[in-house]
Amino acid sequence: QVQLVESGGGLVQAGGSLRLSCAASGGTFSNYHMGWFRQAPGKEREFVGAITRGGAYRNYADSAKGRFTISRDNAKNTVYLQMNSLKPEDTAVYYCGARLEWRTGWETTYEYWGQGTQVTVSS
Repeated sequence: QVQLVESGGGLVQAGGSLRLSCAASGGTFSNYHMGWFRQAPGKEREFVGAITRGGAYRNYADSAKGRFTISRDNAKNTVYLQMNSLKPEDTAVYYCGARLEWRTGWETTYEYWGQGTQVTVSS
């Protein structure tokens, strides 16, 4: 079993920045590809971005490209989401996920999920 705990959310003004963290335990972190998702009230969970187990490749949703950066520190069992130029439409609960395979399903399907951290962007 893998446990994931997100942190770093909060209230920020439009144009500001936040860095979210996702700490993993209970498994070999370096074996897992990691993803970030978000869910706003009344909306479906949507893909934000993903990073491969070694950090060599990253993929982002169009809404995140140019503003968000995913990174990981395998020595700390942690994946990060740096969010810059935040917009009110970025307001959501942000979740991280872990999966063993990369080939397909990286925008939707993850084996493990965290409980989420709230990000609120005011205008």
